[in-house]
Amino acid sequence: MSPTNPLSPTSTAAVTVRELTVNYRNFRALRGVSLSLERGVTGLLGPNGAGKTTLLRTLATASLPGGGEISVLGMDPRTPEGRLAIRRCLGYLPQDPGFHPSFTAFEFVDYVAILKEMTDRTARHKEVLRVLGAVGLADRRGKKIKQLSGGMRQRVALAGALVGDPEFLILDEPTVGLDPEQRLRFRELIADLGDGRTVLLSTHQTEDVAALCRRVVVLDHGVVKFDGEPSALSGVAADRVWSSAERDPQALAGWRTGVGTVRNIGTPPPGATLVEPTLEDGYLLLLDAMAGEEGAA
Repeated sequence: MSPTNPLSPTSTAAVTVRELTVNYRNFRALRGVSLSLERGVTGLLGPNGAGKTTLLRTLATASLPGGGEISVLGMDPRTPEGRLAIRRCLGYLPQDPGFHPSFTAFEFVDYVAILKEMTDRTARHKEVLRVLGAVGLADRRGKKIKQLSGGMRQRVALAGALVGDPEFLILDEPTVGLDPEQRLRFRELIADLGDGRTVLLSTHQTEDVAALCRRVVVLDHGVVKFDGEPSALSGVAADRVWSSAERDPQALAGWRTGVGTVRNIGTPPPGATLVEPTLEDGYLLLLDAMAGEEGAA
């Protein structure tokens, strides 16, 4: 599905990208990416090496684009002034937050606040306590990071990203390594954050996208392969998911479910018992189609 012109004069998007390219030596990580992001939560899916983290780092001003146009909240990250202005209204949660294990939760978030130019100590500490409370860690603020669980560390990192109440929030794999309960807690937080601001969520968890996102973008080999509503991605698998007593050898993928039947994905045989597709089904079929295009090329 092709995105609309992200830099059209009538666009209400907070973030717009057109024909973005990023090169690393002889490797092109992004190959003419165009998209627009409006308020709410947008999911970013793609296999490893698709260019997701490169796109996030570029939007977060941590990497410079090789070509194309970018506007983040009306500012251009290719200029020093633009990068500085973007960083003042940006919250960024990278895959590796760079914790100092001897810092307490309060000290880490306070350090982030200092980097965000909050020089008034009283006001800064008030903001640190606010964001720690927002992620449910007000009572753990004095705990050293090395003493916290993985889920709590992720919440500390999210608190750092929330300092200053940013208009644009970038989250790179925020639920990786979390148990089901922790992931549900994070979903609650991210859903609330999507009200009134722009959130870009990169993840491998299709169920998180289905639960949280108004829109989903799929990247592969640095190219946008899908851009639309989650229901449209689920629709890629319409009439291509069926139930059977045994795994169909012609299926692209199949697994036995908890009720004992096998869920098959691919091209169903005549008379197959079709079932409602999920976003994950559509994503798997889209990846298969992309792999087929790559093989043909």
